Formats: sequence, C-alpha cells, structure tokens
Amino acid sequence: MLTVVVFLLILTILVLIHELGHFLVAKKFGIKVEEFGFGLPPRAFGIKRGETIYSINWLPIGGFVKLYGEDEAGGGKVSTKNHEPLTNDLKRAFFSRPIWQRALVVVAGVAMNFILAVVILSYIFTQGVPTATGIVKINEIVADSPAAKVELAKGDVIAKINGENVKTIRELQSKIQPKVEEEVVLTIQRKDETKEVAVKTKKEVIEGRTVGIIGVGLSDSVIKHYSIWEAPVAGITEAIVISWATISGLALMLWGWLILGQAPQGVAGPVGVAQLTGQVVQVGPIAVFSFAGLLSLNLAIFNILPIPAKIFLYLD
Repeated sequence: MLTVVVFLLILTILVLIHELGHFLVAKKFGIKVEEFGFGLPPRAFGIKRGETIYSINWLPIGGFVKLYGEDEAGGGKVSTKNHEPLTNDLKRAFFSRPIWQRALVVVAGVAMNFILAVVILSYIFTQGVPTATGIVKINEIVADSPAAKVELAKGDVIAKINGENVKTIRELQSKIQPKVEEEVVLTIQRKDETKEVAVKTKKEVIEGRTVGIIGVGLSDSVIKHYSIWEAPVAGITEAIVISWATISGLALMLWGWLILGQAPQGVAGPVGVAQLTGQVVQVGPIAVFSFAGLLSLNLAIFNILPIPAKIFLYLD
C-alpha cells in the first residue's frame, strides 16, 4: 500500500508541475485556459474562477490543462484561414497564437520538470552525498585474513599495488581479484610514512567467480554536505549530467533498434516504474527524492520530443 501511495504521489506531483508550466505561460500570453484539473476525468467537482474551471477528478493520477483551440489544432479541425476576421475567442485560441508563444507554452512544462529536478537534487546535496576522495583507505581488517597477518592497519591508505597507482576501490579490486593465491605488493601511506607490504591473497568464490581477496573493508569517498549556496550549483550541474546521459542512452537505444535491429533493453513502463518505486521506498526518503528527481528529468526529456509537431502545426 505504501508503494502505491508513494508512486501515485510522485506521479501526480510531476505531472501537475508539468501542467502548471503550460498553465502559467498560457495565462501570461492571454491564451484562454478552459480547465486546470487535478487527477483525470471523470470530474468529481469543479469551481469556475473567471473563464477557467479548476476541477478535482476521480482518477488520482496526475492532472491536465485544457487550452482553448489546442485539441482542434492538434486534430487538424481548425485553421486560422477558416475565420477571417478572427473573433475575440479565436484570437485567444492556442492554434491562432504566434509560433513563439506556442513554443514557450509547450516548453514551459519541460522547464518546470527540469526546475523541479534541480530543486530535489539541490535538497539531496544539502543532506550529504558520497564524494570521491581519490584515495583508497582501509576502514576494517577481517580477522584471520591475509591482511590481518601482515603490517596493515585501519586508516592506512593504499596508494599503489605492484607499483601501479590506485584511486578507487574498483581499480584496486580489478588488480587484486585476478591474483588468486598470489603475492601482491601494496604501497601503504600511514601518516607521514610510506612503506611497501607484501600480502598473499586468499581464494574466495564470489557470485560464481573464483577471485583473490586480502580481507579488508575499504572506502574511497566521504559524505559531503553542501551549503544552501553550493547546493543549487551542484543540483543544476547534476541535472545537466543526468539529462545528457539519458539523451545519449536514448539515442543509442534508437540507433540499435532502428539501424541494427536490436530490441530495446532496460525500458520500464508504468508497471516497471511502480516496481522501482517499491524498491526505493525500502531504501529510505533520500532514495525516494532522488528517484523523483530522475523521473522528473525523464518526463522533461520525453515530453520535449514531440514539440515540433505541436509548435509548427497550422502555420497558415
């Protein structure tokens, strides 16, 4: 039940924020807004303020904005040539507005989702995020392990293995794991002292693979808390990085599908997103916020794709 509630809440917030962007910019340009709805029809009740109905609908999923003349334009039923001179209402119809106004109305929804993602990511940065340090530090030594039998201690920094620099745990593991029951030489930094320690790895089976281990717990990052001044910059940067990664991944997927004939992999629909929501709910609130930010960026990207069709319809 909690998963369902969180899923519907995230979806509703993301869609309402998106529609709010369309609503605000349309109002700014004087485009007639017939209805701003919370949830999806059928309508439970509505209140009319001015020319706009603000409604609550029975299906609690997202929301919508109904712009006068948008459906007719999109369906090819109305053209500005059919109404000369235009009546006051038709002058305020979506399809009759200048192309730049239509563009801004459409892009406003995308912009609002991007802004929401930046706000969410900025909040997460204020709460603390893992930040790479560029050093691999020993936090724990397993009893009776190869590391416990040699001169290694908690707090030691592993700078090199067999003379090769290591800056991340992944790099260290890639060099140790292939050395099954073999000796490796670690260059250790301990305060102001640098020394070399030889240690023979122990054979271990991990996920069906036989690898070498030395029996240490490691860290290569620290939790960094950003100030309220630093967080927005970090949030914008992260949003841009995620957006670019999403666009690049989408382009590669389309290339593989359309050109190479490869079936798309890792694409999740509503059911898949709901399942992922259940997983992040179990992790905690920060994971839920992070997931919502990622979904907001994806909503922005996928909604910007059909923009040309919406903007350039009915140039006559």
